[in-house]
Amino acid sequence: MSSSGPDLPPEARARLEEEARSLRAQRRHLAEELSQRDPVGDRGDDSLALEGADELAWYDDRIAALERRLTGRGRRAGQGAEGLPPGTEVRVRFEDGTVQELRVVGIPEEVPEGEEDQTMTSDSPLALALAGGSAGTDVTYSTPDGPARVHLLDVRLPSRGG
Repeated sequence: MSSSGPDLPPEARARLEEEARSLRAQRRHLAEELSQRDPVGDRGDDSLALEGADELAWYDDRIAALERRLTGRGRRAGQGAEGLPPGTEVRVRFEDGTVQELRVVGIPEEVPEGEEDQTMTSDSPLALALAGGSAGTDVTYSTPDGPARVHLLDVRLPSRGG
């Protein structure tokens, strides 16, 4: 089952709801500021108006993304945005021999505090490389230090029915 809509962990849902509330308030404040500006101005004023419109669009996009996440709308059943569904658990062996279990989340706000090293987002380079993989597969993925390789030991997809 995906970790969207009603299936979000309570602490992740609370963080997303708080972020959405905060962004709505910030957007309202910016919209009020923009509406109070003098419509007659110079190029600098025009530039500020364009920047303000861009900022409003950013707020609208982020709020819409949070609302989709909170309600579970706009997602293919059982699929994350890039392949591995949130809730998938994988066990990998890194090149240095370290074995680690990782859980896939849809967005960073779903990561419980203190579990940052045990999670990855569905659109991370490693998660993208692991999408479609099966146990026993060697996978190469991009890192800031260049290509890296892991051996996929196990993959557990989330259940679909609840």
